[in-house]
Amino acid sequence: MPECICCVEYIWIDGTGENVRSKSRTLEFIPDNHKEVPTWGCDGIASMLAVPKETDVLLVPIAMYNDPFRRSNNKLVLCDTYEFDGKPLPSNNRKSCADAVNQVCDHEIMWGMEQQYLVMDMDERPFGWPVILGEPRRRRTYYCGIGGNKVFGREIAESHYRACLYAGVQIGSIHPDAVPGQWEFQIGVVPGIKAADDLWVGRYILGRIAEEYGVHICFHPKHFDNFPGCSCHVNFSTKTTRKDNGLPVLEEFMEKLSKRHDAHLKRYDPYGGEQNKLRLTGHDGTSAVDKFTSGVGDKSLSVRVTKETATKKKGYMEDRRPSSNCDPYAACDMIIRTCLLGEC
Repeated sequence: MPECICCVEYIWIDGTGENVRSKSRTLEFIPDNHKEVPTWGCDGIASMLAVPKETDVLLVPIAMYNDPFRRSNNKLVLCDTYEFDGKPLPSNNRKSCADAVNQVCDHEIMWGMEQQYLVMDMDERPFGWPVILGEPRRRRTYYCGIGGNKVFGREIAESHYRACLYAGVQIGSIHPDAVPGQWEFQIGVVPGIKAADDLWVGRYILGRIAEEYGVHICFHPKHFDNFPGCSCHVNFSTKTTRKDNGLPVLEEFMEKLSKRHDAHLKRYDPYGGEQNKLRLTGHDGTSAVDKFTSGVGDKSLSVRVTKETATKKKGYMEDRRPSSNCDPYAACDMIIRTCLLGEC
């Protein structure tokens, strides 16, 4: 490929609020940042973003990454979706999140996101599950396990890990989780809105990796009744909570969150909280959907601080309610507006 040519993969969130789409464009220059990448358009109807009379949707670049598939000078570009009159589409949660982030810059927010997922074969069975014998036994050997009878899909998770690092996604860790075929990757710790950007691009890269292995990725929060579901825990801190004696500030945040429990749940999955209800049962390390709880250490709480944070009296809190298919922009937006902007 000529050195002056760049293939750009435009990535955007479709109308479901949980899936991404992409298409490619050739540029005759190498962009240095997303601002140099031209806006483009997409079919709003086919992307489930528009009604028939308003089919054209504008793709506005907002973050750029190295392309781990084409490599060389080629790029991935994450885009926001707008109407051609400049209004953000109803499914565009990034605009509101960015507005909230810009109002609290002095707080120096840091985020961490823990994305769980299932690797599925084309028969809608988790990778490695028995076909004839039904479901595998529930046991505690799968989490961070080693061996072909405990861990399934490691080559996919490893490929995803390395591709994210190449792209510039700030992926912090990966590990097999508590269900055969279930994995987790973590984004962060990352400031501002970049954590949510990175999570969406990480999901995109994971889907592309899965294509190459003939499998697909499931982000449903509770795919099987007899096994733990999937979540996207959100870790949150400010410069005040990270300083000495920051714990009381985290306790204030948790008190504020308790007063908007229902409003948060409605934003924590793309179906108004209906899918997440299947996961938040009070069992398998989850809180009960109908009651807000908070405290130290216990993973069955809605929001918690770790024992390390409690001991040091400074650190971060973990909101364990967001579902695995949440829009991280919506989750971060709600946390900022509740904890720092005083919205109720």
